[in-house]
Order: sequence, then structure tokens, then C-alpha cells
Amino acid sequence: MTDTQIFTLVALAAYAIVMILIGCFSYGKSKTLDGFLIGGRNIGAWATAFAYGTTYFSAVVFVGYAGQHGWNIGIGAIWIGVGNAILGCLLSWLLFANRTRKMTKKLNARTMPDYFEKRYNSKGMKILASVIIFVFLVPYSAAVYKGLGSLFSSVFPGVETWVWMLLIACLTAVYLVAGGYIATSYTDLVQGVIMIAGVILLVIAVLRHGSVDGISGLIENLSNFKSLPDDPNPVTGSQLTNIFGGSSFKFLCFNIMLTSFGTWGLPQMIGKFYAIKDTAAIKRGTIISTIFCTVIGCGAYLIGSTSRLVLGGKLPEGGIDAVIPTLLTEVLGNGTLGNILLAVIMILLLSASMSTLQSVVLTSASAVAVDLIPALRKKETKPENQMLLTRVLCLAFVICSFIFATRNIPIIVSLMSFSWGVVSGCFIGPYIWGLFSKKITKTGAFAGVLSGLITVGGATLVISLQSGFSAAAAKSPEMGVTAMAVSMIIVPLVSAFTKNKKAESERIEEIFEFCK
Repeated sequence: MTDTQIFTLVALAAYAIVMILIGCFSYGKSKTLDGFLIGGRNIGAWATAFAYGTTYFSAVVFVGYAGQHGWNIGIGAIWIGVGNAILGCLLSWLLFANRTRKMTKKLNARTMPDYFEKRYNSKGMKILASVIIFVFLVPYSAAVYKGLGSLFSSVFPGVETWVWMLLIACLTAVYLVAGGYIATSYTDLVQGVIMIAGVILLVIAVLRHGSVDGISGLIENLSNFKSLPDDPNPVTGSQLTNIFGGSSFKFLCFNIMLTSFGTWGLPQMIGKFYAIKDTAAIKRGTIISTIFCTVIGCGAYLIGSTSRLVLGGKLPEGGIDAVIPTLLTEVLGNGTLGNILLAVIMILLLSASMSTLQSVVLTSASAVAVDLIPALRKKETKPENQMLLTRVLCLAFVICSFIFATRNIPIIVSLMSFSWGVVSGCFIGPYIWGLFSKKITKTGAFAGVLSGLITVGGATLVISLQSGFSAAAAKSPEMGVTAMAVSMIIVPLVSAFTKNKKAESERIEEIFEFCK
């Protein structure tokens, strides 16, 4: 066993012990449904801010997005991190955090489908939202497993990928099933500290690498870069140093919009605002979360932009997904200090992914246990039974995601490409307009959800018939952004032609009076 593997195993064992202890500690505070799902609406600024940030960024961002876009676009890819921090984090907190907290408290809503039912007085909308969450977020969590499994396999080449995915699944299940949202908040705080420390250390290590030679050296060396003759995706130095992405400008813009505005409609992100305890915590959380997202987002894409220099312009055998793992081994794989840093970075990526995973699993499980099943049953479910069902479904969703990730089921892999855009495209219009406008009707909200599905589904069908499904998957960012825009337009437009009845208008007036 190498020194790198020993240090990584020690760090992993210490991390696992801390996560399990947090789960055990949180068990006593999560015996009610409110406590399990939203922490009793009493989560502080630091925990909420870090929960938002760590849910935002997973190993998919580091290994997938940062590696791919840094390799293909260069310095301009950093704008994605900037957009995520300003649009996806700062603006989201400023516009929606306080309003969401007040309205969901008034409505006694614990989940996004629950909010839709009580805001629009529609059980049908609750069922539809629950199904959408189940269908598209469970495959998304499977993608997180695959990213982490591949990453650890690069350090432990003799161990099968599924072994690491199983270990991650068991660890997630233990503290999530035991402690619910309270456990995830505490673990997110620990994970957030690890992520910040890891990214800062990694940025320093990468910039000090001989092929990069600091920020000024990065610009100069990239400008003089020439692709290898056998490079399947050759680029010029001017492309890699173009601050606006050069020929990839349009692609860059769509990815900024999808990954930034997309958070405005994702239930696993919005749910953080349900749980924060007061306005003062929101003000502090806004600043903390924005700083966190700036460091993590910009740091990740900065590291990705150095990849062609560090790897000598040669794409690793594993393709684009192997860029960051190979870069890590190249930069940190030598000497005791390098091995320690590599172990820290591995735990950083594990922390980022597990935070995203636990939020997605909790969102998906609650959609079925709290929203879908009670809506379909005629008899009311007892609180203690609902609590047990939620815990069981959290475990079941972890197992399902693990199975999907190991089996490479084609339809599941396909759904991963569309999950972010579809879910946000369906929910963003009804959610945002429902917070701010009294005039939005149930029909308008329904139209917003359906328009997101139809936009992505219709575009996918047309492109697939013309050019094949792989071409449609490549267009998923554009589809997601379009779905979000359509949803935001359709909701008020349809509502203008379908007025609320008098009794409904009075109910909505009461809700908005409380939210002032």
C-alpha cells in the first residue's frame, strides 16, 4: 500500500467517525417530522449558509464541470463560478430567503410539493411535483455516486468502483436516517470547512506547479499553448486565455444561466430557506454563503483552467472525467506533504458530494413519504407512521441510487443529463410568482409546471428524431434555460386569464398579510 493510500484511508476513517457521531447526536432532535425535515425551523446562519453552499457544489462540479470546461474553454470558465456566487447564491438569498421562510411558516409547508398544495390549494399539483422530484432527482444522486466512485478508484486502482460507492452509500444512510435535516446541517458545517480549506490548499499547490508558475505564469503559458498533433479537441492559446470564452461564449452563457438561475427552482436548495430561524440569521447567512460559493466556485474552475498545462496537453486515458483526478495525482502525488494534501482534497470532494447527495435523498424521500403517499391515501397517516416511513424511504432512496449508479441503466443515465434543467424549469415559475404575486392562480401554476416538462420533452423528441438522443443530451443546458424562461412567462400569462374565486382571493390575502 502506498503512502497516498494510507493517508487517504486514515483521513476517510476520521471523517466517517465524525459523520456517524453527528448522526447519533442529532437523533434525539429529529423525532418529529418538522425536526427531521426542516430542523424545527431553528437552524442558524452558519449551518444554513454552509448547507446551501455544500449542496450547490459536489464532486460533479469539480470532476465534471470544472475539468471539462477548464480543459475546453480555459480562463473564461471561471465566469461560471462567478455567476454561481452572484446569481445562484447572493441574488437567491436576497430575493427569496426571507420571503420563503415567512410564507412556508404561515402555510406550515415542509417541502416544495407541500408548498405548492397549500399556496395554490391543489392536491393534484402536489402529486405532480412529487413525481417530478422522484423521477429526476434520484438519477441525479446516482451521478454523484459515480463521480465519487471513479475518483477514489483513481487513488486505489486495485479496488472496484462499486466498493467505494457502497461505502459512501452506507455512510450517508447512517447519519441521514438517524438525524435527518439537523444531522445534515451539522455535517454540512464540517464539510464546508473541509471544502474551503481543501480548495485554498489545492489552488496554492496548482499555481506553484512548475508548468503553471503563478497567476501571471498561467496567463503567459496558456497564451503560448499549442495542442498536440493527436489532440481530439485542439485549441489555441488565444482561446484558452480569452476572458469571455472565445468561440465558446454562447455555450458559456447557457451554462452560467443553467447552473446559476437553476438553483432558484431546485427544491433541495430552496428547502434551506424553510429551516433558517430568523431574519437576522438570513442577513448573516447571505454574506457567509456568498463568500463560500465564491471561493469554491471560482477556485474549482481556476484549477480546471490549468489542466492543459499541468497534463502537458494530453487528455488522460479516462477521458474528460479523468482530467481533475489525474491533475490531483500529478500536483500532489509526491512526498509526504503532497500525500497529506491529496488525502485532504479527496475528503474535500467526498464532503462536497455527500452534502449534495444527502440533500437530494432527503428531498426525494420526503416527496414520496410526506407528499405523494398521503395525497393518494384516503385515510390520514399518523405522524409517527409518517416519520417512520420517511426514514425508511431515505434508506430506500440511498439503495436505489446506489443500484442505478452500479448498473448503468440507460434510461437512468439519460435522465441525469436533464435533471437540473427539468426540475428547475418546472418549479421556478410557480415557486417565485407564488411568493410575490397574489394574482397567480392554480391554473397558472399548473401551466408553469407543465410548460417546463413540455419544453424539455418536446425539444428532446424533435432533436432526437433529427440527430439522435446524444445530440439532445448535449443540448440539455439550452433546454433547461429555455424551460425556466417559459415557466416564468407562462405562469402570470395564464393567471391573467383565470382569475381566483372570491374565497380563494381572501385566503391568499391572509397569507400575504402575514408575509409583509
